[in-house]
Amino acid sequence: MTDIVLKAPPGPWTELWGHFRRNRGAVLGLVIVLALSFVAIFADFVAPYDPAEQFRDFVLLPPAWIEGGSWAFPLGTDDIGRDMLSRLIHGARLSLFIGLLVVTLSLAVGVALGLLAGFYGGASDTLIARFMDILLALPSLLLAIVVAAILGPGLVNAAIAVSVVIVPHYARLTRASVMAERGREYVTAARLAGASDTRLMLVTILPNCAAPLIVQATLGFSTAILDAAALGFLGLGAQPPTPEWGTMLSSSLQFLQRAWWVVTFPGLAILITVLAFNLMGDGLRDALDPKLKR
Repeated sequence: MTDIVLKAPPGPWTELWGHFRRNRGAVLGLVIVLALSFVAIFADFVAPYDPAEQFRDFVLLPPAWIEGGSWAFPLGTDDIGRDMLSRLIHGARLSLFIGLLVVTLSLAVGVALGLLAGFYGGASDTLIARFMDILLALPSLLLAIVVAAILGPGLVNAAIAVSVVIVPHYARLTRASVMAERGREYVTAARLAGASDTRLMLVTILPNCAAPLIVQATLGFSTAILDAAALGFLGLGAQPPTPEWGTMLSSSLQFLQRAWWVVTFPGLAILITVLAFNLMGDGLRDALDPKLKR
């Protein structure tokens, strides 16, 4: 008789990766995000020049593949002779830093408010939910502009302004997930075992609400980068000579007709980064949703 070999079931991470890699767009987005992360971390070594270094003899030099360009500056130079490639590479570090800061702040505040509203209900739920509704009723970019104008221009202030705009999304998502989970048997069993409200919220319920929050946080990266670039473009974000992509667009807009590369490349960097995070977020949503798995 032949022996039957039973394979061990795949672990949760193996199963997640198996579903995730079926989406080619999501895998492509993950590769781009990993490449951007590598470039951002090692920007000082990857960039050929300092982003603030000026080469006065090569002002508005076109990209290397265009007549008059030089491979010493593959993507050309800006209006005061700074290397575009170096500034884009260092801009990736700032954009990912903004995304990480915004997601961390908005996720922490939104999850805390959503847990309180969904777990206790009553007056606290009404107060928090209505306040989130008011924030969602306002145009997001306009609200970010108002908050940034109150705090003053700056990279960190822009991140705080964008965080205020994104908090309601995490709060409402957490509230809905907690309300769906708080009546289940495992929560009742933990309560009867003597678990405190804090333990019930943070240890028992919150881990079971993590899947939609992970997806929302991934998509929140793209929103944060896009809104921060918009604030930088309007002069309320990072200030020159900081090589932030939105600020680079704003300071170079006047040269659009005679030096298209100083505007096109920062715009493409924003487009590719936002698209990569959206593709990766869609893949995570498909991989974490049991209905979409089937």
